[in-house]
Amino acid sequence: MAPMSDLWAAQREKNRESVQPLAVRMRPKTLEEVAGQSHILGEGKLLRRMLKADAITSLILHGPPGTGKTTLAELIAGYTKRHFVQENAASVGVKRVREIVDEAVSRLETARQRTILFLDEIHRFSKSQQDVLLGDVEKGHITLVGATTENPLFAVNSALVSRSTLFRLEVLSEAEIIAVLRRALADTERGYGKLVITVDDEAFRIWALKSDGDARKALNALEVAVLSSATELDGSLTIDAAAAQDSIQQKAAVYDGTGDQHYDTISAFIKSVRGSDPDAALYWLARMLEAGEDPRFIARRLAILASEDIGNADPRGIMVAHATWELTERLGMPEARITLAQCTTYLALAPKSNAAYTAIDEAIADVREGRTIPVPMHIKDGNVRKATSKSSGSAGGDSYRYAHSDGAKDDRLGVIGVQDYLGVEKFYYRPTDHGHEKVLALALEAARKARSRV
Repeated sequence: MAPMSDLWAAQREKNRESVQPLAVRMRPKTLEEVAGQSHILGEGKLLRRMLKADAITSLILHGPPGTGKTTLAELIAGYTKRHFVQENAASVGVKRVREIVDEAVSRLETARQRTILFLDEIHRFSKSQQDVLLGDVEKGHITLVGATTENPLFAVNSALVSRSTLFRLEVLSEAEIIAVLRRALADTERGYGKLVITVDDEAFRIWALKSDGDARKALNALEVAVLSSATELDGSLTIDAAAAQDSIQQKAAVYDGTGDQHYDTISAFIKSVRGSDPDAALYWLARMLEAGEDPRFIARRLAILASEDIGNADPRGIMVAHATWELTERLGMPEARITLAQCTTYLALAPKSNAAYTAIDEAIADVREGRTIPVPMHIKDGNVRKATSKSSGSAGGDSYRYAHSDGAKDDRLGVIGVQDYLGVEKFYYRPTDHGHEKVLALALEAARKARSRV
């Protein structure tokens, strides 16, 4: 006779399933139901080939939220008929890791069944946890499948990366999001197929747009709309654009202030300014500000760019950037957005030169790697020159020519010291012909010619 506890097991399971959100109920049960990801799951693609050959090794699935990392891990376990254990790397301890490994080894020895350990947020896996697991991963006693929204090459321990195959999951297109929503509306078992629901095309478009490629977010919005909308007398339900808008509210920016989005977006912003595209730069600026990025961080990067990429082609650029940094500190948001936009557009349209940047780096390289150049005697400190002259009996201490004296003037240049200031010939600064630097290039050419006569 079966234990009494088993009599109610089915009912308990049914009760648990009855409160599952739509997004959980609609998780794909087969690879054919997976939306998007054709670059890894399409016919002939690597992950599908690995599944068909039952050649799954440890994997790291990385990509934005809502792209199906957890779902894919569950499908892999199902297709390979392996036992599935799910944990969060931020909360699992060494003791639990040891238990999972011991259970996996026992399961392999007694039932010849392999185990998949799915670790969400694998970038939080500690060194001690890794040490416990790595040996059995290498021996094949356990298959590790990790999921992360970060770039694993930077965020995951190198020992885990080296033992894993990396797959990036991409955000879903608007068409793919709409397909997911339509499937949920048609599914009679897990979705709303038993209800008479009419959804406007504009409602689908709003959900697809505002979900930002996140299927879970789109399904949550559909569920809110269905549960909160009034039914007609015949029991039917209509969801229009207004209802869709209410169900998803403001589009949340997909942005992690300390992760990949932070670095990728500021990189796109700076490169847009450097590339003289103010429209693209303003979009990336808006994205950062809407996501709560520190405006002082943006101002600092603009100040660096003003010297690095504009320099003397427009000397006012660094002044605008400096004023922007100060005003951002004093104004704060939301007013600072205007100042940052002004600076962004000015620098984007300013003539560009990195001549000062390359010049100082070349000079530093010479200082670090080349032979040290002594200070020429005639431009040493005056007291040093006099002392050297007396001790050696030479007149070298008096050879410095004061730049403002009549004898040092060059008619074409005005007041300039026509003499050698380094002792060797070096040409670090190479002005461009962009903006104001074109004027400086002419002045530099004249100055070098004057000094060459010394």
